[in-house]
This record gives sequence, C-alpha cells and structure tokens, in this order.
Amino acid sequence: MSERPSWHQYFMTITRQVAERSTCNRAKVGAVIVRDKNILATGYNGAPAGMPHCTDVGCLIYQSKTPNGETEENCFRTIHAEMNAIAQAAKNGSSIKDAAIYITHTPCTHCLKVLVNTGIKSIYYEKPYKLHTLDELLSYTHVELEKVDLPPNRHR
Repeated sequence: MSERPSWHQYFMTITRQVAERSTCNRAKVGAVIVRDKNILATGYNGAPAGMPHCTDVGCLIYQSKTPNGETEENCFRTIHAEMNAIAQAAKNGSSIKDAAIYITHTPCTHCLKVLVNTGIKSIYYEKPYKLHTLDELLSYTHVELEKVDLPPNRHR
C-alpha cells in the first residue's frame, strides 16, 4: 500500500504537471496558488495568450547585469509562471491575499517582489534557482520560503 502524499507534496506534484504546459525552451516552470487547501490559480512560463511561443519561433534573449556584476539572461517573449498565476487569479476575480504559492523553482527577484505585494504569505519550491539573490529581499518581509522534497518514487 502506498503512502498518501502530504498536502505540500500533493500541490508540488500538481505544480510539476502545470509546468509541462510551458512553452519556454530553457526551463519548464509551474506555479499553483493555494489557500485553505484549494487551488485558486495556476500558471506556467510562456508567451502571453495569442502571441508566438518560444517553442515555435525561438527565444528573444537579452542580457543585463546585476548590481554585483553577474550577467543575467532573460527572454522578452516569456512571462514567468508566478506572474501568469497572479494574472489568472486577477482575471477570474480570485483574491490571493494570505495564500501560498507552490513553484517548481524559487522565484526570481522580480516575481518575489510581486508576490510580496499581492499578499502571498508562503512560497514553497522544489528546486533552488539563484536562491542567494533572494536573501536581502526576504529579510524585509514576513514571507516564508520553504523547500518541498518529493519522495524519490514520484516521477521527476
């Protein structure tokens, strides 16, 4: 008899499935916004609705420098999964204040700032992505950032 997944494992597994809809060539990222064990919105990284996808026409990569001199690469064509989940909630009139978000990867600094401003209280992630860039921003907030480990027998 298999062990029943925890709520964190349950929502993170759903987040992985949402990420499969991604149209980004560089990374498949999914996000699920949850409150009181109910899904409020989902999102994955890709082009805005009705616009060409990177998987069809390629990426529009640009480079920028961080304050400490690191080179960042981003795509003009792609909206991050967290932003798409927030947009879906807004479009459908769902308040996400005091909700949690499950993301396949830690958010970028821009998404973290928006999540803070929307009232998200907890951020759960599976894979760390540039985690060190979030330390200073997190020190000014009450937002919790927590890694969720999935058992090895679950698909990856």
